[in-house]
Amino acid sequence: MANLPIEVTTEILSRLPVKSVVRLRCTCKWWRSLIDTSHFILFHLSKSETTLILRHRSHLYSLDLKLLDDKPAELTHPLMCYSNSIKVLGSCNGLLCISNIADDIALWNPFLRKHRILPADRFHRPESSLFAARIYGFGYDAPSNDYKLVSITYFVDLHNRTFDSQVQLYTLKSDAWKNLPSMPYALCCERTMGVFVGGALHWVVTRKLQPDQPDLVVAFDLTRESFREVPLPETVNGHFNMEVALLGGCLCVVENRGSQFDVWVMRKYGSRDSWEKLFTLTQSHDVGSGKLKSVRPLVFLDGDRVLFVQNRSSCVGVT
Repeated sequence: MANLPIEVTTEILSRLPVKSVVRLRCTCKWWRSLIDTSHFILFHLSKSETTLILRHRSHLYSLDLKLLDDKPAELTHPLMCYSNSIKVLGSCNGLLCISNIADDIALWNPFLRKHRILPADRFHRPESSLFAARIYGFGYDAPSNDYKLVSITYFVDLHNRTFDSQVQLYTLKSDAWKNLPSMPYALCCERTMGVFVGGALHWVVTRKLQPDQPDLVVAFDLTRESFREVPLPETVNGHFNMEVALLGGCLCVVENRGSQFDVWVMRKYGSRDSWEKLFTLTQSHDVGSGKLKSVRPLVFLDGDRVLFVQNRSSCVGVT
């Protein structure tokens, strides 16, 4: 293959499974330099099948969507587990961002078995405020060819019913954190990490700590490094619980209307007119045991079948 044009070699290698590419990477310096380029990584990902990353306590597993009946393969992650627990803060282009209870954070490529431990971020708690939550979002900024991690530390003043936040941004190229202006919204779900789509990270938030305040979706633009609101479907007014997800490369919103879950996708990112309701789930659907309390779409399986997480614990397919 040494005499082949580099475009042909890249095309051939991009069609190989990840494990085969990893083995070839170790055979010679030339192949290694080619495989390690960001161009090849993104090109290979565009041709690869989707892999699920599953978490159980301190263990992580990978599962090929075409082999759902197979046993998941355990991945050996690089972090110490002090409390038998590990968090996945985000994933992008084959990189996982993970943390433990000590707030050690690592960017990790499980297939190349390479990782980087991030420097500790620093925050200070405002006087008279209580620490409420910390969330993260991880994604890729194409214009700068850089990976970025956003940390949002959220504080509340219960007496005055006010809130504050401290926003920090880590970039892989600088290997350092920097402070950004606070986020003028209150988080609605402290367990939800940012959903990366359209060059931005997304969360469900509200403007005020009042029961009648509607929820909305806010985006953090990784290029401009600023927040903006995302237009919702006309019939979604934010008065029901919402959750954001990524489905089929599109921003997805799940509206919990109590007796049913409406699943929407934004076909053209940023265009309110492109919102489309994919389906509605009701308690009468055969989606496993127990009452439906939450729904989070993961991926299309084949045709119009969708794999989603039910009640934050089990995966179920629905047509």
